[in-house]
Amino acid sequence: MTNKKIVYKPVDPEIAELVHHHGGTQESALEVLKDLGAKNKLNPVTITEAARALRIPAHEAYGMATFYSMLSLEERKKVLRVCDGPVCWLKRSKMDSGRQTMIDEWSSMVNGQWSIERTSCLGLCDRAPAVLAEDEQAGPVNPKDATKVCEGWRGVPTDYSQPRKGEVRVMTALIGKVNPDEIDSALAHGVYAGLKKALQADPATVLAEVESSALQGRGGAGFPVGRKWRFVASEKKTPRYIICNADESEPLIFKDRVLMDTNPHQLLEGMTIAGFACGSSEAWIYIRGEYEHQARRLERAIQQAESKNLLGENILGSGFSFKIHVHRGAGAYICGEETALIESLEGKRGEPRLRPPYPPTYGFRGQPTAVNNVESFCAVPHILKNGAEWWNNVGATHESHLPATPGTKMYMVLGHVKNPGLFEAPFGLTLRQIINDFGGGMLDGSTFKFALCGGAAGTIVDESLLDTSIDFASSQKGISLGAGSFMICDQSVSPVSFLRELLHFFAAESCGKCTPCRVGTWRSLEILNRMAGGQGQQGDMEELQTLAALMQDSSFCGLGQSVPIPMKSAIEHFGAEFVK
Repeated sequence: MTNKKIVYKPVDPEIAELVHHHGGTQESALEVLKDLGAKNKLNPVTITEAARALRIPAHEAYGMATFYSMLSLEERKKVLRVCDGPVCWLKRSKMDSGRQTMIDEWSSMVNGQWSIERTSCLGLCDRAPAVLAEDEQAGPVNPKDATKVCEGWRGVPTDYSQPRKGEVRVMTALIGKVNPDEIDSALAHGVYAGLKKALQADPATVLAEVESSALQGRGGAGFPVGRKWRFVASEKKTPRYIICNADESEPLIFKDRVLMDTNPHQLLEGMTIAGFACGSSEAWIYIRGEYEHQARRLERAIQQAESKNLLGENILGSGFSFKIHVHRGAGAYICGEETALIESLEGKRGEPRLRPPYPPTYGFRGQPTAVNNVESFCAVPHILKNGAEWWNNVGATHESHLPATPGTKMYMVLGHVKNPGLFEAPFGLTLRQIINDFGGGMLDGSTFKFALCGGAAGTIVDESLLDTSIDFASSQKGISLGAGSFMICDQSVSPVSFLRELLHFFAAESCGKCTPCRVGTWRSLEILNRMAGGQGQQGDMEELQTLAALMQDSSFCGLGQSVPIPMKSAIEHFGAEFVK
């Protein structure tokens, strides 16, 4: 019997070079797959070769390639992604024309060089209806604009340089005043003053100041930022990491995009202060793949900050070193959940982890990790610069009018109001104030019917809650603050059809890891499709209520657990419309 030597075929040189270029570890897997997709070379053969070069199982690489919506194993032309999120749905002239009709309209208007695809919310809700032309954001645009879009026209971005009456600007104070692509402009307006003050103190003092400010996370949950940092700083394991969650993928939410676009150095400053307070020397900004423009702006800002010794080694001679990386996602709402984000950052499918352990003790690479969103980090420099006492009094007319929650909040008002968009104000506003004082009132001919409050996973409320003060605790009263977005709908919008649009989003974006969410969202969507089409059946509303309870009680992560919030609130306030 002869011994046969096993000969392994070398990895394809082009793929080997690509993997080497991105660092050669599993953490670079998504970048490798995205580059292969950009060259129309993403297929089972190249995926297997990439897996060999990355030294991971081929099925894991294939699982990633089929998980993220911006990747495709099919050969494509230039891609035009048409948003079918609820805000773009509301802005379309024929709300109930159907998604395929929308795609067909765009397809009929473009030349043969483009592939047309639907996509979930693009984070361009203030520019709805919106599309993504390759990596470029465009809106507001309609199918009639298709030729212009294909030729490079991108619509008109929203200008937030002028404050609205009643605004209290802190994080947005420099919009229109600083050039976001020039660090000297930022420095001239006091950016990085908070970092300089922090570096003159010690980490414990900085941490105590953030705790004293009572800053709550601005991603929706409202967990105290200082407490989270304290957990990380007190861990004996090193290294410790800082992660900025810039995967802003929930319908109605676009505030983080505006903050990154208008003053990227403010974000870098806040993250660097966090690193100093937590004893970390390295950080990542996980930004959604649809925000390529913002990702490039952040990378430019990082390079400029390093050139001024405001990032990198021995910052300003303090002995503290800090490095920030930008990591692009590839289309997955679930990656906004912090453990799914970490999984994705580690080069895996973006599926949530079992908790506990929580990221402050076991996060990125199994190390202590502080994860906060863009708005949370952007508030930090102002607290360090002006003090916690100042933050606690921002927006108060006098001591007896201190809001229950300190500081300012980024709000978004959308839908049937005269002046939709973004503004910054203290906590405690009522929905009536948001509509009338900041949104300019209802459109002519429109009367208020309902509002979706907080974001896609928020509460659907009727006029009975117009005068309820809104903050992180107001969900107990039936109206959510969430990430701070409010979509106002008039008498022309059916709550049933609107809820159907929300369930379409959740069903499309469910990661599929657990049965309650994977099956519950699609079954709810099937029922709502029938109801919205006038084909409702006896027992449908009761089944929706049962599905909502099931998802809330047994879904693996916050996505499935939060889907019932709009479902339950819509049925509570508009139950009669669900039994027509």
